[in-house]
Amino acid sequence: MKKILVLFLFSVGCSLYAQQFSADMKKADIMKVCDAVAKWQINHQKEVKHHPLDWTNGALYRGMTEWGKVSGNETCYDFVREIGEKYNWNMWDRVYHADDICVGQAFIEMYRKLGDKRMLQPVMERAYYVATHPSKAPLLKTDAVGTLERWSWADALFMAPPVYAALYTMTGDDVYLNYMNSEYKECVDSLYDEEYSLFYRDNKRIPMREKNGAKQFWGRGNGWVFAGLPLIIDNLPIDCDSRNYYIQLFVKMAEAVRKTQCEGGDWRTSLLDPDSYDMPENSCSAFMCYGIAWGLRNEYLAKRTYKPVLEKGWKSLVKAVHTDGKLGYIQPVGAAPKAAGRDATDVYGVGAFLLAGSELYKLIK
Repeated sequence: MKKILVLFLFSVGCSLYAQQFSADMKKADIMKVCDAVAKWQINHQKEVKHHPLDWTNGALYRGMTEWGKVSGNETCYDFVREIGEKYNWNMWDRVYHADDICVGQAFIEMYRKLGDKRMLQPVMERAYYVATHPSKAPLLKTDAVGTLERWSWADALFMAPPVYAALYTMTGDDVYLNYMNSEYKECVDSLYDEEYSLFYRDNKRIPMREKNGAKQFWGRGNGWVFAGLPLIIDNLPIDCDSRNYYIQLFVKMAEAVRKTQCEGGDWRTSLLDPDSYDMPENSCSAFMCYGIAWGLRNEYLAKRTYKPVLEKGWKSLVKAVHTDGKLGYIQPVGAAPKAAGRDATDVYGVGAFLLAGSELYKLIK
């Protein structure tokens, strides 16, 4: 009797985690899983504790607008539009903080779709003020002012630069480009490790070492940078000299991303000490897949080398999607490696997944 009960419980457990979605790289399969993930998040957004204008949701909205654009899923646009209207398309409170302009990425995409200047004006005013009144604080996370007013941590390179790149292209005003280039390059000079082609999360992490003695390169922190680069490059004109700087950095990082992929296709929360956190971290993994798919589509990455990386990565991501569309294994908000289980989810991970699915959808012929 006991044996029968154990077998029954095991079968129930397996059914709970049964994989409903195919990881085949076919448009119909990508459409099915991305629509399900987007729908689950929209239906559960009322449970999210982050402020609607927070960076966490900013990353979600960017994924939603991209998936809406690629797939024609108007629900994704409606979701972002409702939030924008509720808050009059404003940025959040901290004028200089990179996190608080992140929602501007999606609002710019909404303007591009609908042409309503109300959607563009607040982000343009915020970015122009900062670019014309740059902070003079040191670019250091350990500086009381610089930690808030400068791009002093790796995540910032996703949050703010795509906004400035887009506004430069839309307006032709060099002030946006010059500010972005200056701030971005200073952050790279302070946090980029030439030996590993990876980023420390901030200057406080540079001396830290993981359990195996390796340098601490946080998975999602590097995912932010790697995914931010395509968003910058795509928003710069082809003849813009600055594009080459960002393309070269992207190609260098891509090789480091390839080398840190685990055998199961995922990336871990600590890139050089994967065994200490023996489970996927899917906000990182999704950002990595997005970047690789974009690099393949734009022919910056060799198909023979990187297509298998993408295939394994996407398979691992889809495997973590519950039958109802919930995406698991997403590390909670943090600044360093931490474990996250199958039921752990958050909005930025969903945004990253939708970016990855969007780019994969465009890549498939």
